[in-house]
Amino acid sequence: MEKDGKNKNAHDEKLVTVAIHSYEKAHILKSILESEGIPAVIHGIKMIDPVIPGNVRVRINETDLPAALRVIEKIDFTSPADKEEEHKINKEILVPVDFSAYSLAACEFGFHLAHELNCKVKLLHAFFTPFYPGAIPFGDSFTLQATDRDLYQDIKQKTEDEMQNLVRKIEEKIASGALPAISYKTVLMEGLPEEEIISYSKKMRPMAIVMGTRGKSAKELDLIGSVTAEVIEGCKTPIFAIPEGAKTKELLKMQSIVFLTNFQEREFKAFDIMMDFLKLSPVKVYLAHIAKKEDVWNEIKLSGIQKRFSELYPHLRTEYKLIEQSEGMEEALDKFVKEHKIDMISLSSSRRNIFARMFNPGIARRMLFHSDTPLLVIKGM
Repeated sequence: MEKDGKNKNAHDEKLVTVAIHSYEKAHILKSILESEGIPAVIHGIKMIDPVIPGNVRVRINETDLPAALRVIEKIDFTSPADKEEEHKINKEILVPVDFSAYSLAACEFGFHLAHELNCKVKLLHAFFTPFYPGAIPFGDSFTLQATDRDLYQDIKQKTEDEMQNLVRKIEEKIASGALPAISYKTVLMEGLPEEEIISYSKKMRPMAIVMGTRGKSAKELDLIGSVTAEVIEGCKTPIFAIPEGAKTKELLKMQSIVFLTNFQEREFKAFDIMMDFLKLSPVKVYLAHIAKKEDVWNEIKLSGIQKRFSELYPHLRTEYKLIEQSEGMEEALDKFVKEHKIDMISLSSSRRNIFARMFNPGIARRMLFHSDTPLLVIKGM
């Protein structure tokens, strides 16, 4: 694992990761940050050794983070074609897998969710090789030699074997009754995992994406696996992030959910989408707002939101809570989750905001994904 570097000024400030992108996007972001007077460097990530870096960290001085986030929030890497109206949503749950134990936890949640929603499951694995075109920096020539072809076939065969092994585990769980017997398919793609997942989601429009995370076993610089972070940022599709150690891996068995709100209009649509997944579940939903100090207006607004949702969903048990942020946001939320035995955290994310802070290893050392609480992220409309 790479270690934080140090810049060469007198203060030897710590460098923190502010984003992870493909080679091209990382250089664009670096240029934009530097044009705003924020020094930035890029570091490669080795995915298969040896490999030409095709996915890199963009790093800045820790003290520049607040200014950098303000710049990043205004950047949109989405192409005009991506913004065109897309076809209707498919009755499919997409479960990206990497054959790890937490991948299997995602499969378990995804299969139960698909059963509850009466839809299919697609298991997708994207494998990165040194020969993927996006891995080649600008101006570099590249020729696939005979030995490289052999290495490529080895990687491809190993990936196919891993997928078959996962399928055997799933079939065993279905046979034992641990998983519902639903229709599912597998697909292998060559490329950067986050880019292939985002591309598939935009093209096929699944109902939801279910991704596994390491939970408490994750190390600080893992960034939840950069793939999950990138997919959350780049997808409009609702995303369930399921830690390996989650105590409940079935949505309809969850008893308490907290829905975080910042009183934005988009959150009403996000709440409706969440309720589409929950249907007539007997779950209790806490409507919560995190603030550094108590404000009577926050309580009035929360009360108003609760009244609106109670009218729209009369069967739903709701309660509003103000979460005081006496320390960090992550610590305050973690304390609330433990005190109220929360089974899942749900929120509407508009591009970066809350996630930019949580994904940064220098700022959010106890980020949400380093807990064992599942998370539902619904992108702002």
